[in-house]
Amino acid sequence: MKTKTIRQSVTFKAAPHDVYEALMDARKHGRFTGGGARISRKVGGTFSVFDGYADGTNLELRPDRKIVQTWRAAQRGWPDDHYSRVAFAFRKVRGGTRLTFTQSGVPEVCYADIKQGWWDNYWLPMKEMLGG
Repeated sequence: MKTKTIRQSVTFKAAPHDVYEALMDARKHGRFTGGGARISRKVGGTFSVFDGYADGTNLELRPDRKIVQTWRAAQRGWPDDHYSRVAFAFRKVRGGTRLTFTQSGVPEVCYADIKQGWWDNYWLPMKEMLGG
């Protein structure tokens, strides 16, 4: 299977702690996505978001600095047994936080939808929730 890598960067008008918590706190995650979330806050723990649409395992958690997870989507064309790898890195910048996102191992057939989905379902609603 051919795979591709998504690289995105977005700035939030919020502290790194607030951006980290938006992704790792199940209630806050559900608030900006509109879907149910179960998120372990431990390395080796699992998560399920968007009412089960995406799930995976926490590989590395450095509060307010970095999140690395395995990640897969229940999407047509995405093999059931295939996990991609996502990394969220947070850096304090003037006026907020710069989030650098990388997702490797995305099935080529799903690439365009997944790439746009991060903007539509994560970055834009997170900006709205966090104030810009």
